Amino acid sequence: MLLTKKTSGTSGAISSPFIHSLRRGLSQALPTLDRRSFLRRSGLGVGVGLAASQLSLVQKAQAATGAAILGAGKVEVKRTVCTHCSVGCAVDAVVENGVWVRQEAVFDSPINLGAHCAKGAALREHGHGEYRLRYPMKLVNGKYERISWDTALTEISAKMLELKKASGPDSVYFIGSSKHNNEQAYLLRKFVSFWGTNNCDHQARICHSTTVAGVANTWGYGAMTNSYNDMQNSKVALYIGSNAAEAHPVSMLHMLHAKENGCKMIVVDPRFTRTAAKADEFVRIRSGTDIPFLFGVLYHIFKNGWEDKKYINDRVYGMDAIKTEVLAKWTPDKVEEACGVKEEQVFKIAKMLHENNPGTIVWCMGQTQHTIGNAIVRASCILQLALGNIGKTGGGTNIFRGHDNVQGATDVGPNPDSLPGYYGLAEGSWKHFAKAWDVDFEWIKKQFASPAMMGKNGITVSRWIDGVLENNELIDQDSNLRGVFYWGHAPNSQTRGLDMKRAMDKLDLLVVVDPYPSATAAMAAMPGKAGDLNPNRAVYLLPAATQFETSGSCTASNRSIQWREKVIEPLWESRSDHMIMQQFADKLGFGKELSKNYKMQKVGGLDEPMPEDILREINKCVWTIGYTGQSPERLKAHMKNMNVFDVKTLKAKGGKDKETGYDFTGDYFGLPWPCYGTPELKHPGSPNLYDTSKHVMEGGGNFRANFGVEREGKSLLAEDGSHSFGADITTGYPELDHILLKKLGWWNELSEAEKTAAEGKNWKTDSSGGMIRVFMKEHGCHPFGNAKARAVVWNFPDPIPQHREPLYGTRPDMMAKYPTHDDRKAFWRLPTLYKTVQDKNIADKVHEKYPLILTSGRLVEYEGGGEETRSNPWLAELQQEAYVEINPKTAADRGIRDGDRVWLLGATGARLNVQALVTERVDTGTVWMPFHFSGRWQGADMLAHYPKGAAPIVRGEAVNTATTYGYDSVTMMQESKTTVCNIEKA
Repeated sequence: MLLTKKTSGTSGAISSPFIHSLRRGLSQALPTLDRRSFLRRSGLGVGVGLAASQLSLVQKAQAATGAAILGAGKVEVKRTVCTHCSVGCAVDAVVENGVWVRQEAVFDSPINLGAHCAKGAALREHGHGEYRLRYPMKLVNGKYERISWDTALTEISAKMLELKKASGPDSVYFIGSSKHNNEQAYLLRKFVSFWGTNNCDHQARICHSTTVAGVANTWGYGAMTNSYNDMQNSKVALYIGSNAAEAHPVSMLHMLHAKENGCKMIVVDPRFTRTAAKADEFVRIRSGTDIPFLFGVLYHIFKNGWEDKKYINDRVYGMDAIKTEVLAKWTPDKVEEACGVKEEQVFKIAKMLHENNPGTIVWCMGQTQHTIGNAIVRASCILQLALGNIGKTGGGTNIFRGHDNVQGATDVGPNPDSLPGYYGLAEGSWKHFAKAWDVDFEWIKKQFASPAMMGKNGITVSRWIDGVLENNELIDQDSNLRGVFYWGHAPNSQTRGLDMKRAMDKLDLLVVVDPYPSATAAMAAMPGKAGDLNPNRAVYLLPAATQFETSGSCTASNRSIQWREKVIEPLWESRSDHMIMQQFADKLGFGKELSKNYKMQKVGGLDEPMPEDILREINKCVWTIGYTGQSPERLKAHMKNMNVFDVKTLKAKGGKDKETGYDFTGDYFGLPWPCYGTPELKHPGSPNLYDTSKHVMEGGGNFRANFGVEREGKSLLAEDGSHSFGADITTGYPELDHILLKKLGWWNELSEAEKTAAEGKNWKTDSSGGMIRVFMKEHGCHPFGNAKARAVVWNFPDPIPQHREPLYGTRPDMMAKYPTHDDRKAFWRLPTLYKTVQDKNIADKVHEKYPLILTSGRLVEYEGGGEETRSNPWLAELQQEAYVEINPKTAADRGIRDGDRVWLLGATGARLNVQALVTERVDTGTVWMPFHFSGRWQGADMLAHYPKGAAPIVRGEAVNTATTYGYDSVTMMQESKTTVCNIEKA
């Protein structure tokens, strides 16, 4: 469908029913307020040009002359949070008689400062979008037919129980969502546990799993260390693998403020991006060569003695080994050979980082989506440790997450290798949660196929395809996957699209739970290869409510947690995700156990667990990462009083909530985790992690003692004198448990009830929070200990980050010098190939047939898999075509002109028909595609395979139809940022 911009007539605005309704509603609801009073009271700005020309808020409403009053009704302002990227922009939704009629960015928000990007400005359409999935549906003879909720729940539950009986609980796979709020993400992990499997995952696996693993194993927590706001204090910012101007547009506000204050901005990327356009220095590297570049910078830092020697001595383990390797291996000539950057520019970057302190580093999927993603992110961490930039205002590793709640879903949601809060799968963790859930541990254990499977990592979402297709003898579980839930996930965001289609066809059960049908629906319905289709397969679509049709909390990238108010009631027949979970649990026989600790509320006449109660349960058990202090009451007070928080520090200037009397003094906005202890302890949250300049009860901290106390005769604990401000222990110390508290003589500071709860426990399993209270409040010490960060991570495949070439590349000479890992027989339950694939590609000379590097990224107009944003007419008008960026020389050599239709040919045999954008943004050896598109499949429109009326407005080829095999050696992250292709004119 071709969209063209409409031209408005002179009288169109006046006759608009929307404007008439809004003017009428506001005049009836606010008859005596002048414009300034209205804005002050509601927190709204005029916005979008409506008020100035069409809304007369300064006029008093006139008395009605007739008996009927048109538009008499209720106008409410509901505060919510944008559901797109992870910046956490607050939005005020104006609701008239239950209809969402307009929106405004919240000017008091310290995060978005009253700003929106294109996606945020179009949020209302997501709530009221006409292309949503409206009713439960079932695939019958290749077409989707409407069915009732009762029929859907009954048939799906019966099929699940049939699969469980025949093949065990691990035969069903649950793909959760980073669009779920914290309460829903947590409840889904609980649901899956009661079903009896660890086969669950969500989007974080394919966006920042390598970050979480790499960063957590370096210094303690796998998250952004500082905040968007704190970047205003930076003197230099290095963006590497991040196109924030398009992926996180509002975050750029803070960077631009920093630039006004003299901050130097460096952008490192294979492509000249919109972010690069704002940079003081742009560095183009070959995709996947971040380690050679970063270690090339470190070479000059070490060579010139620019590292922070005292910081390293006091707070870092293993930097001497890094220094030896970097100086020997990453000389300027080797750096240029690997990444293509000349010595002069690498030295210039090193000098900029040295001379401008503090400095921050920003990365996104440009670093993470590689077979060596874990090593790349650790190289970034090592650079910041060498410069002494971690635990410092204006420093840190500012890791921008993708979806609005991908951070929260990772923290407390459906991870295959952990329970909420990154508690592992050991028996002690299960017993901790059994107590919190008020169910018997033995009952949970009986739900699993065996005790061994209860403690075994599940299959990752990046590899569910192989869970279906792989030879059963090679899979480390009884059965192949036979059923899959797509619970708010886009299939086109994953690599190997051709294989995914085959896997979908072979399933016995496929269930899509989503506000939009997503590309899953169309992929499942379209004809596949003969022989692939399981004749007994059942496919269902269930309409989930959006986050605007429920309430709950979400965690922004900076770890601040915000509470969304419910804007509107669920539309059509949609139901909230947590209601659907409860209804399935009731059918499957564990409904009472799932919601044992929750009150129910009626929504549309049906029972729905109270989100506040789910959060309170999280508060009572997720001690590890400090999700315990953010009670619903504290979060709601923060949302109503955003004006009291400083826009640089996020710290409250004082003030009290008028309704509850809650005192904000000392709090940081959103109580960024870790917010330790019980809500009553009133920990303020942690704005910048590992900051020793602050007391632990004022958000300060140090590095985590999570890896023992000694390694090969060297202490892993912080040196004498290195500690958080005001700590009673002024040297390094291990994490807190009951033994340490007794040895220190502090045990008797616990109440008798706290002693009973804490006996035999550590700070992570003490359900009273008493140990945390005594350690932090009374003695200024950190419950997770005080250790050194690890520059050398001995439990990873490469303890010192090593550059390794991708499995599919255009440089066989470099593959020979920097080969990939050896194959692994059983990795996350599946055989995983590295060297076999790379060697075959070299032997087959794949680089000759496919001489171009294919990489991908984001657009400002769309988000994620793009189904919801491409279904939004305001956004669809802005970007109407899938396209590939190609260098002018590369295009000329192939007879391609700007705007031509071309075929992108992938190494899997995939053929994508897209439009050519001829540009020097990419170099001659690289092409780039946005990854938000779906709805076309190797040249064919998939419109006929969507449910009627629920296809996205803009449809295009998914780049991941053409992407290839390759997975990170620690987390199974997909290698979607580096593969190969060719381009020819269509």
